[in-house]
Amino acid sequence: MRTYLETERLILRNLVPEDYKSMFRWCGDPEVNTYMIYPLYKCAEDVKEYIEGLNPDDPNNYDLGFVLKDTGELIGSGGIVYNTERDVWVIGYNIRRDQWGKGLVPEAIQGLIEYVRRNREVKIIEGTFAAENHRSQRVMEKLGMSFYEDTEYEKLDGSICFKAKTFRKYYT
Repeated sequence: MRTYLETERLILRNLVPEDYKSMFRWCGDPEVNTYMIYPLYKCAEDVKEYIEGLNPDDPNNYDLGFVLKDTGELIGSGGIVYNTERDVWVIGYNIRRDQWGKGLVPEAIQGLIEYVRRNREVKIIEGTFAAENHRSQRVMEKLGMSFYEDTEYEKLDGSICFKAKTFRKYYT
């Protein structure tokens, strides 16, 4: 959905093709990519192609860039997607390594969850992460989510399969 919102330190907005070089800073970083579902991007132009393939008018997909208010820098992205088959909203995110540990991801995702809840019915929020990715577990906990199940996931190219955990938060 075409979206613009602000949190205390961030602007959350739709990604545009001109963001590709900034986005490559984390999509092309092997350390950031360790647990991501997508293979490591090798060149910035591939990121531009990805952004151009996004549909900002999809009412079930809020995929946004995270921009620092104080500098205007795009430092991450993430979103929330409605899984119609399971009636669950699924979160995902990533952020530049130099921005890790500052609480920006929970801030961004919480702002996005609140925005979606004002505009759509939300029964369940869900996030899945590699079991050894303790940073993502901490994000889920900060969002008020708790353990739901053990699972696994593969990178899109099938190169790695991760043991994973799914956390959920229920709304009534």
